Amino acid sequence: MPQRRARPTSKNDRIGRIGGKDGNGGNGRTSGWRRAPAPPPTPTPEPPVSTTDASPSEPSDAGSVVQAALYRDGVRVSAPDTLADTFRELREQPSGMAWIGLARPTESELLSLAEEFDLHPLAVEDAMEAHQRPKLERYGETLFVVLSAARYLDTTEEVDFGELHVFVGPDFVITVRHGAAPDLSAVRQRMEESPELLRLGPEAVLYAILDAVVDGYAPVVAGVQIDIDEIETEVFRNEPQVSRRIYELSREMVEFQRATRPLVGMLHSLMAGFAKYGTDEELQRYLRDVADHVTHTSEQVDGFRQALTDILTVNATLVTQQQNAEMRALAEAGFEQNEEIKKISSWAAILFAPTLVGTIYGMNFDRMPELHWVLGYPFAIILMAVVCTSLYVIFKRKDWL
Repeated sequence: MPQRRARPTSKNDRIGRIGGKDGNGGNGRTSGWRRAPAPPPTPTPEPPVSTTDASPSEPSDAGSVVQAALYRDGVRVSAPDTLADTFRELREQPSGMAWIGLARPTESELLSLAEEFDLHPLAVEDAMEAHQRPKLERYGETLFVVLSAARYLDTTEEVDFGELHVFVGPDFVITVRHGAAPDLSAVRQRMEESPELLRLGPEAVLYAILDAVVDGYAPVVAGVQIDIDEIETEVFRNEPQVSRRIYELSREMVEFQRATRPLVGMLHSLMAGFAKYGTDEELQRYLRDVADHVTHTSEQVDGFRQALTDILTVNATLVTQQQNAEMRALAEAGFEQNEEIKKISSWAAILFAPTLVGTIYGMNFDRMPELHWVLGYPFAIILMAVVCTSLYVIFKRKDWL
């Protein structure tokens, strides 16, 4: 898997602590292929094409052929420039094995491979279109495997998924890569450093690829675990963007489940065929080790998705509580404002009564009743007092004052 890019924070160091010294997600796993003893290096001819399964965006004289090599007795004997040369040399060396790596190949390249190695049209069609779910199918002597690789992008805190198609036949292995992951150059190098494993043939290469894909899940699991811890903190801090982050990570976990769940059944299907296809005992042990770790990873991913669901529920509850508190505060503020309005309205009504009486008696008309009445002034004063007092008592009983 490509080296993860460092972020300004110390997340990489934290992932390392979670994954142990080997950075494999806390289980301290060291790949079975790396544990194999390496014999003294055997000199091999330098290949004229790229020596790494590099990114498909890099230019190559061989088109989408990242690397093609022929092996005999676990040792590389040649690295042809083109597919045609590969086919020719493989025919000249019946006991050899061809390992061809392609990245987003053209239709003509896949059709030439299909014609040379008698690949099934349905498998070739799947490899052309990509966007397939992980699966394992057998067409005669050819095994067709679809894998979903993953890598954690630390800078954007996202999980990037890549698709890998593998054709495994009696004397050939063809890998068709759609995406940046996995890094098959490391798999090829590790196998070439262990001729005793590579000597076991195409089946050993398949198991090495499976092991690399499963190993690539470990940094993803560690990165997602850190993201979930950060999300939990953000939820209780009422961060505004946390809901969006939970949703996006949940979608990635759905995709991660689609990558890991079928792989568990695929590996068990391979183990069920050990006796039928005479699988080497050493390869059987390696495959069981890969199956154990992919099962563990699948369980972790299931746990992540459930945890994100629970976090989303808690976040929704906290948001609802916050909204209720805000509504209650608004209601209390409205109630207090209403009480003030009641008081103002009550005093305004009380003061309006004497103003009304005084306004009527203040009109300068000669023919008004009681205009020249001797008791008119005391009567007006008493009337004002009685009306104001009555209004005060009424408003007081209604708790407006």
